[in-house]
Amino acid sequence: MGSGNGVYSVDEFSLDAKWLIDPKHLFVGPRIGEGAHAKVYEGKYKNQTVAVKIVHRGDTPEEIAKREGRFAREVAMLSKVQHKNLVKFIGACKEPVMVIVTELLLGGTLRKYLFNMRPRCLDTRVAVGFALDIARAMECLHSHGIIHRDLKPENLILTADHKTVKLADFGLAREETLTEMMTAETGTYRWMAPELYSTVTLRHGEKKHYNHKVDAYSFAIVLWELVHNKLPFEGMSNLQAAYAAAFKNVRPSAENLPEDLALIVTSCWKEDPNDRPNFSQIIQMLLHYLSTISPAEPVIPLRIFRSENAVLPPESPGTSSLMAVREEAGDTPKTNTEEEKPKGLFFCFNQCY
Repeated sequence: MGSGNGVYSVDEFSLDAKWLIDPKHLFVGPRIGEGAHAKVYEGKYKNQTVAVKIVHRGDTPEEIAKREGRFAREVAMLSKVQHKNLVKFIGACKEPVMVIVTELLLGGTLRKYLFNMRPRCLDTRVAVGFALDIARAMECLHSHGIIHRDLKPENLILTADHKTVKLADFGLAREETLTEMMTAETGTYRWMAPELYSTVTLRHGEKKHYNHKVDAYSFAIVLWELVHNKLPFEGMSNLQAAYAAAFKNVRPSAENLPEDLALIVTSCWKEDPNDRPNFSQIIQMLLHYLSTISPAEPVIPLRIFRSENAVLPPESPGTSSLMAVREEAGDTPKTNTEEEKPKGLFFCFNQCY
């Protein structure tokens, strides 16, 4: 419904008129990703190529309320922050279905990019450059009081030239002032800070509280992965990795990292969140390290792998916007069945649902 001040509000969903998508101008094409609660399609909006995330409402009243609330929060946060390392928000609408429209990045997920490189590793300067992109995106979020809570390679998308990384998927992001009311078991265990899921210190009925330093922990695991191009906690399931990290203080080995880089990683994944640096400090440490290493050797660009046909089961409660490969080492991306092959022409949004 419209209001005099140009803000549209439907229950929890409120959006400035400039961000409201008109479904009549939205066309949806091939599916390019799927998460627990949403599907992502390539599409067009007013002649601009975009990514269209269509959120499932759910079946029960409780489920519908929960997903509508998550959708409203995600839209609010996307419209609140803009940064060159955050996927650009174009708009959203709640009817006839819940839709979030963002820029379309053709480089695929960082997970798929790294997977296709194995057993090779990124050049160190490239890895640190990607880490800087991620850290700058996180610094922006935290400056707005937002915790992402689901930082992992599936939620990091590359531009078509594979030179820039942007953070996507705000499905689990929350404002830090609300952390005392959050559900702790969010994100994907392998990348999650132990304080998000370890409840052994809680008294009966006590709420779990944590702060923005959970994202610093996840960043450390992603940085380790960028340098080694291996799955962190390799050989363990997600739950085994979580148990080892939370109750045995186990971390991936930092022995083979250069000293300055090892310091960054190990400080970010410290057990006590208060001992972890913030992202402004992380950026400065990365820039300092970058200044100490020699320029990268020119390399032949990798073949660009498109991800239209890779649709896999979700790895977390979050909606991984452009999920491309399984996290387990050795798995190969699945392809759509014959009837699921992307359509060559865009079909009208109203015909999707």
